[in-house]
Amino acid sequence: MAQLFDLNGKVAMVTGGGRGIGFATAEELSRRGARVVIVDLHADAVEEAAASMPGEALGIAADVTDRGAMQAAVAEIVERFGGLDVVVANAGIGSRGATIRAMSGEAFDRVLDVNLNGVHRTVIAALPEIVRRRGHVVVVASVYAFVNGVGAAPYAMSKAGVEAFGRALRVELAQHGAGASVAYFGFIDTAMVQQAIDTDPSADRLLESLPRPLRKRLQPAAAGKGIVDGIEKRAPRIIRPRRWAIYSVLRGVLNPALDTYMTRDAGLQDIARELDTRGGEEQPTTA
Repeated sequence: MAQLFDLNGKVAMVTGGGRGIGFATAEELSRRGARVVIVDLHADAVEEAAASMPGEALGIAADVTDRGAMQAAVAEIVERFGGLDVVVANAGIGSRGATIRAMSGEAFDRVLDVNLNGVHRTVIAALPEIVRRRGHVVVVASVYAFVNGVGAAPYAMSKAGVEAFGRALRVELAQHGAGASVAYFGFIDTAMVQQAIDTDPSADRLLESLPRPLRKRLQPAAAGKGIVDGIEKRAPRIIRPRRWAIYSVLRGVLNPALDTYMTRDAGLQDIARELDTRGGEEQPTTA
């Protein structure tokens, strides 16, 4: 059995750590002895989150879309703790369901900027330390990296991009004795999922088109534990709920058939028509 990556005494940065999956990941890292740095947009939120950790923790308010802010955050971490061993690029947002034609350009661009470019800006700022200390990076994708993103195209695009980024990163870091994982989550009971699905009847109807086992929601703690277990094992992939792993393996066979089915199914096309009427409506992003 391969030796575990011991987290005790390591320094770990988690973006989007003020709540949800990020907070649960930070808490699990702290329980296992890591010194945790929580990065999120609002100073009050990160300070409160850091204060609630079981071990040593620091909160830094920074926007992952701001390259300079992420560089400054890493510099502060190195000054405070002497280095950085683990990065969990988790910060992400969704948008109100709409077709590509109906979605506002501002909402479309914002999702891509946070979910994809924000991951790159986070990781690139930390890579010198990750290489120097033979550390580990986790990039948080989604099952939307490999399922049809109807009604949520920018989210699906961003998560597919994160998957490609993480896979390449793992190969490139191997020469340095460092590692990377891609985390794929189904439906985790976070504020973002609640806002994007539970308050939107059309999104809820789309969700009902999935087989019931794939609709199961997990609590953020299960996702956080999955990420930290994956870091310790330097796992290439982290998938929760685990039942989505079968779909991931079979995606090349299933997706062409499912795409054809979705273009022909009357019920799903009715939902697409509803989503196509949302041009000009308010389309807030959800964090």
